[in-house]
Amino acid sequence: MSKRVMSVAGSFYPFSCSEVERYFKNFEKIVSLEKKDAKAIIVPHAGYIYSGWTASLAYRSVNISNKKRVVVIGPSHRVYLEGVSISLFDEYETPCGALRIDSEYAKKLFNGYTFASFFPDAHKEHSTETQMPFVKKYFDGVEVVEIVYGRIDFKLLAFMVEEIVKDEENLLVISTDLSHFYDLQKAKQLDSICLNAIVKKDLKLFDKGCEACGIVGVKALISVAKKKSLNVEFLDYRTSYDVTKDDKSVVGYSSFLLF
Repeated sequence: MSKRVMSVAGSFYPFSCSEVERYFKNFEKIVSLEKKDAKAIIVPHAGYIYSGWTASLAYRSVNISNKKRVVVIGPSHRVYLEGVSISLFDEYETPCGALRIDSEYAKKLFNGYTFASFFPDAHKEHSTETQMPFVKKYFDGVEVVEIVYGRIDFKLLAFMVEEIVKDEENLLVISTDLSHFYDLQKAKQLDSICLNAIVKKDLKLFDKGCEACGIVGVKALISVAKKKSLNVEFLDYRTSYDVTKDDKSVVGYSSFLLF
């Protein structure tokens, strides 16, 4: 069986299962959450020490009992890509064991859109990979689909997002961080635009200064959420300053639940 191997284990998250579990135990000490029948979540993808708690809030807020698969969509940071690349491997490696990729569903999406392709090098991508240990921990037993996008209009990606969201057996994960490397005050100013745009489902507001590496995926989801009248619940916002105490150059992180 072909396997999507880990490419950022040991940097963004630990290589060993025991160390990953240690992070999760720390996340779970802080708060218990009511689970909801979510259709999608928005989560960050930085190192777990910076954004893991923010991401964990979203994963732990989802009632996964009626879900068959988790579809993870994230931006390509390392490989130039036109459209999207859909992973057609059989399994997805994580420190705590492999997840099965839903090859049938992946091929359905692959064959259904002219902007879809499969570039194996595009799947050495941390924006999607950092999500998989969370899926393994909290949704073990479901299958996954990994989609990495490059240069694409959010309105085009929204066609695929809408198909994914309307399937009750799917949970969609949209991966993004917020502003990068501004001072703390400027970061919070820019990030507040993103947060308000998401909560208000205001696509025009994104263009007023929101900076997010995954803004295309977020806008695609929000356009669908607006069309389908989905509820948006804000879960958390923080920056790297909360860990480093360096207020000169920070990165923003947030998480949301859509249902």
